Amino acid sequence: MASMSLSFSSSFFPSHFPQDKNKTHTTTTHRAEDPIFGVIRCAYAAPATKPASPASTSKRRHWKEGEFPGTSERSLPGTPRRVPLKNLKKKLDRKNKAKAWANTVTEALSDSIEKKQWLQALEVFDMLKEQSFYQPKEGTYMKLLVLLGKSGQPHRAHQLFNTMLEEGCEPTAELYTALLAAYCRSNLIDEAFSTLNEMKNLPRCQPDVFTYSTLIKVCVDHSRFELLELLYEEMAERSIIPNTVTQNIVLSGYGKAGKFDQMEKVLSGMLESNGCKPDVWTMNTIISVFGNKGQIDMMEKWYEKFRNFGIEPETRTFNILIGAYGKKRMYDKMSTVMEYMRKLQFPWTTSTYNNVIEAFAAVGDAKNMEYTFDQMRAEGMKADTKTFCCLINGYANAGLFHKVISCVRLAGKFEIPENTSFYNAVISACAKAEDLMEMERVYKRMKDKQCQPDATTYSVMVEAYQKEGMNDKIYDLEQEKKNDAC
Repeated sequence: MASMSLSFSSSFFPSHFPQDKNKTHTTTTHRAEDPIFGVIRCAYAAPATKPASPASTSKRRHWKEGEFPGTSERSLPGTPRRVPLKNLKKKLDRKNKAKAWANTVTEALSDSIEKKQWLQALEVFDMLKEQSFYQPKEGTYMKLLVLLGKSGQPHRAHQLFNTMLEEGCEPTAELYTALLAAYCRSNLIDEAFSTLNEMKNLPRCQPDVFTYSTLIKVCVDHSRFELLELLYEEMAERSIIPNTVTQNIVLSGYGKAGKFDQMEKVLSGMLESNGCKPDVWTMNTIISVFGNKGQIDMMEKWYEKFRNFGIEPETRTFNILIGAYGKKRMYDKMSTVMEYMRKLQFPWTTSTYNNVIEAFAAVGDAKNMEYTFDQMRAEGMKADTKTFCCLINGYANAGLFHKVISCVRLAGKFEIPENTSFYNAVISACAKAEDLMEMERVYKRMKDKQCQPDATTYSVMVEAYQKEGMNDKIYDLEQEKKNDAC
């Protein structure tokens, strides 16, 4: 950034005061008492020069208000010494450069957060905090806590939260909820409830409906329905009314657990409620439950029911239908929904293409999978991590392992975030190719990148080792799994 340039050169040249020839020279005593004379005498202290020509006189500076031509203020009696203008300019330049540096590093922090590069984000954040002029804000901590939670780094989120408290930043219910969500994303239910209890003891950080909704989700995801009832009771005691989002989470949990009676009971309560009516997300939740279970008839039945309730579908609704039809290889219905979207001017999204790619990838149809991916890129649609997971799985299922390598390289070129699902897809491809050395290299890279392995990671690797009778490798992997859990 170009530094601001200030020109003070005019202050060092004398102005041309008009002289009255009829006035006689004053005495020395009179001169000493006259401050105006002191200014003029200082201005003409330089060696005599040629009189200014008429041309140069016409180009003289017109002084701005407050400027002292030909002298500095320190020549006046009783005026404090001013900082030299040269030093002032250096100071301003240094300040501008510091601001420019701060802006650049702040942009780097935002960029790392946007790209989900949590390790780089923490490094840049630590660099910024070392600067005296930088004061972290609540919003920055919130973004980092959310990023760490989504990246499977709950312990790092806890460390960051403690650092925030040590530095004097006041906690809020939102920040506590972000920390609690980080625990929930990593299935650390006990730590999440401990955070809830801590919030309840702080008057300014009382849990709200979002806090409870986050906890309810992790409970239903793990079929901890006994905890769900306790949370509902606690919400009632605190006069916190479950909203539509909360109820949609519960509907999804009951549906995934096959508790359809409870699911319909919750839905009936929503229909009778005045402030918690079902919405398009409710519709998406229900049809997604049946779609994922392959119960196409029930999915279509509930789709029609919600339409009769007056709830209109959205792009995500159609994407759920496409994904369900694709998994059952009902390509005609899948195409019909896509044509219907075009007809109603619903845009095809990345999720739309991912569902189609996933359908072809599941059966190893590399040709149609590549055609869909090419069309996706031609329409300017941005691929994401799931896109490349599907492509990698598709090439592996088709036995095209050389294309798996090309796909991984392309993902790096596109700066696709490498999360646990991405590494699992590559590890699975290596296992199918029976290339255990490459599988171990990918696993090591995964660990080096601070990407936490999950149950799928260990399951794929254990199965690969079992096929080769490598029991020592299985033992080492199980020990490593136990250490990671600690």
